[in-house]
Amino acid sequence: MVVKSQIKFIKNLQQKKYRTQNKLFVVEGIKTVRELLNSSLKVYRIYVTDSTVLEFKGDFVEVISEGELKKMSGLSTPNKVLGVFHFPVPEPLDFSDWIIALDDVRDPGNMGTIIRLCDWFGIKSLLCSSNSVDCYNPKVLQATMGSITRVNIVYGDLKRIFSNSEVAVYGAFMDGVEVYKEKFPKRGILVMGNEANGVSEAIEALVEKKISIPQFGPKTTESLNVATATAILLNEIRRG
Repeated sequence: MVVKSQIKFIKNLQQKKYRTQNKLFVVEGIKTVRELLNSSLKVYRIYVTDSTVLEFKGDFVEVISEGELKKMSGLSTPNKVLGVFHFPVPEPLDFSDWIIALDDVRDPGNMGTIIRLCDWFGIKSLLCSSNSVDCYNPKVLQATMGSITRVNIVYGDLKRIFSNSEVAVYGAFMDGVEVYKEKFPKRGILVMGNEANGVSEAIEALVEKKISIPQFGPKTTESLNVATATAILLNEIRRG
């Protein structure tokens, strides 16, 4: 049986300020928890309603009732397993390859999808502005499908990092050079902007090359979703 204080503690981790204070985050679902247990992340606690759903054994695994899981879960229909993990220590940014930089991306689904895209295209480092959505937001984690364990995510001052970087800074804009006409170098930084406002003026001033995705259909769609645009641009970058 889980004591009330522990249920409250886990429930509070659904909020960013408590995650930041305790350096812990929550993931739910058998597949995602199993993926994180197979990674280098340090586990804090695993709660299961059925001891047979996970092959992992140890003092960190605790069998609880479905009612207790529901009280600590952030889902309307909890999925048998809830895991609590320690924040990983971010590694230095890898400037030997491409880096994706997010300038104030706010939507958890977009953030999670972009993390998965980085994993798929072999992008080791994802740089996020301090105003971007927390990568340990439960909705972000759900969208990453475990890719959170394979991408180094760093939050920092984009202006300072860009100013001190020796690689070219590219940015996604509506009025840039068509991506299909661009020959990309082996390394660089690609900036993706906010869902509503795009790349901010302060960051735009540091972008050396603006690129765009041409629109082939009727001019009725204002812009592409930022995660969709990231997928297209990463595909072209990897094509060289």
